Amino acid sequence: MRICITGVAGFVGSRLAQLLASSMTGLTLFGIDNLSRRGSETNLAALKGIGCTFHHGDIRSTEDLASLPPADWIIDCAAIPSVMAGLAGDSATLVGHNLFGTIHLLEKCRRDHSGFLMLSTSRVYSIPQLAAYPLSEAVSRLVPDTRGVFPSGSSIDGIGEGFSTEAPVSLYGATKLASEVMALEYSATYGFPVWINRCGVIAGAGQFGKIDQGVVSFWIYQWLLERPLAYIGFGGRGKQVRDFLAPEDLAELVVRQIRDPGRPVPKVLNVGGGIEHSTSLCELSDYCTQRFGRPHDVKSSSEDRPFDIPYYVTDNRLVDKSWGWKPTTPAERTLDSIAQWAEDHRSRLEVGF
Repeated sequence: MRICITGVAGFVGSRLAQLLASSMTGLTLFGIDNLSRRGSETNLAALKGIGCTFHHGDIRSTEDLASLPPADWIIDCAAIPSVMAGLAGDSATLVGHNLFGTIHLLEKCRRDHSGFLMLSTSRVYSIPQLAAYPLSEAVSRLVPDTRGVFPSGSSIDGIGEGFSTEAPVSLYGATKLASEVMALEYSATYGFPVWINRCGVIAGAGQFGKIDQGVVSFWIYQWLLERPLAYIGFGGRGKQVRDFLAPEDLAELVVRQIRDPGRPVPKVLNVGGGIEHSTSLCELSDYCTQRFGRPHDVKSSSEDRPFDIPYYVTDNRLVDKSWGWKPTTPAERTLDSIAQWAEDHRSRLEVGF
């Protein structure tokens, strides 16, 4: 099987490449990346070590994509992932990467009769509706309030695929939602398989600690390096909650999906850590205090930022029903792996790679 991974030098792309190489036989791996994120070049040696051929290029360029060999599957990990993207007047760059780049990949799938597996995002869901999710305050986190009315598509288990995608979802979320629609339309029109996984925070060893890679590694790295941290919004107490997913668990699902392209199950699925793999900032601070053996002066701010949400936990029931898949990597193991990697690479983190 020939698999092409876009964004292959990034955290998710490179980890998926390594995990697929270790779990599948008869695999030819190659990928493309523009190396725009500082530090991504440090993953090239590991890719070479597993026999993954690297192509330096950009999915916005039809010429760069034309130079790639055909693949049985394209796994799209290339994106500008920040919910804040586009706010500084760079919206055209965001749309170019996240939407037009996807269309160029879909055209390649059409020409080469490839399958397309897209890593989408939980940020396709309506921000006002997420804010309306009923919550109450526990000691260290916000929790679902069963006395309230859950918005359609949600429950005490979290956010399901039927949750509203009505705007606003952020410019970032809109580019990913539009890409999902185009992928489904290309699949219906041209008859190639498509799977779309709406992932939340993906967290693990090897991230560069940038906030757009998710708050989990960012928080741990900032704590280790004794850099400023703040609880922002929602009372300034750090009780907002996100779940997180280990790349090992994501790779297990991806392998099942590319091996069974015709399975009669929904093509769009929420894929996240769920309640057992979730944390509040307050709880993450408790973990860091114990892991590094010292407290940290975390500031408190009541500032409300328009794209922040108080609570997001993935309802994984549909992906479990469809694929028999649940995340199995213990949450603390993921946190420990991030902390250990940070300690081992502290000098590189200090200079920002």
